[in-house]
Amino acid sequence: MSETPKPGQRVVPLVIIMPVRDEQKYLRLTLESLAIQTWQPQEVVVVDDGSTDTTPEIVQEFADQYPWIRLVKRDNRGFRQVGKGVVVTFDYGREQILNKGWQFITKLDGDMSFGPRYIEKVLGKLEADPKLAACSGKVFRPEGEGYVEEFMLDDMVAGQFKMYRRAAFEDIGGFRQTILWDTIDWHMCRNQGWKTNSFHDPEARLFHHRIMGSSDTNVYKGRVRQGRGNWFAGYHPLYMIASGLFRMREKPYVIGGLILIGAYFHSMFRGDPQFDEADFRKRLHAWQLGQLASLPKRLVSGKVAGDPQA
Repeated sequence: MSETPKPGQRVVPLVIIMPVRDEQKYLRLTLESLAIQTWQPQEVVVVDDGSTDTTPEIVQEFADQYPWIRLVKRDNRGFRQVGKGVVVTFDYGREQILNKGWQFITKLDGDMSFGPRYIEKVLGKLEADPKLAACSGKVFRPEGEGYVEEFMLDDMVAGQFKMYRRAAFEDIGGFRQTILWDTIDWHMCRNQGWKTNSFHDPEARLFHHRIMGSSDTNVYKGRVRQGRGNWFAGYHPLYMIASGLFRMREKPYVIGGLILIGAYFHSMFRGDPQFDEADFRKRLHAWQLGQLASLPKRLVSGKVAGDPQA
């Protein structure tokens, strides 16, 4: 499956699964970034989820050049299904893995780019700390002539390029096929005694070429979906308000945070269902209230590194 590595290149027991649909605009950037990595994955499974553009042809072009990249296809459901649909497609890709001895697994989006040492930096963190379940670099998006950081706590892991240790991934039962899966998973890790981390390193930056939550129609619909997802995941109301206020600093300014808060409370008053595994919500509330209690001290010390959004 793996081609002969280039001088200085290391092949690592890592499988990357890419759920993609109509990603022709940025997909080359992602595949080119994978092709130049100093640490090469054993296998990259790109799952085409019914694309109607040239996505499959682009993947096949790279697969013809790099034997560790492989295209598999799912039937076209007729629409992009964010949240649950991403995990359903990811799980389909897991069933297609050929290298059964993998030790690390990654879900990667098709609209990212990153430097040649990204895998080396992130996987190096996982190898160095056996209690670290999942890891990523920080995420940046294009804005004007440069890039701005997408805020997230250091305990969070970027959903766009989420790398997991196999033992931890299996311990939490994998990703949940539901909205806000990429928040639920790292809290489940924490509940099971694992650590998760995103870290700053110039060589481990992820460049996200779309605004978070904008892949399905527009960013406003994405904020509604996120607010509803926060209710589903069991956010405490006070934490949700704080998170929405914080998000007002991001595009779309002010209105984006208001939409988050409004969608959350709309779901609450409507009595929408919530995630109910074990005592997840109870533990989440305790953690979130602890974060809010420590916020004044962190503000005074200048140690607020990111969004209270979990």
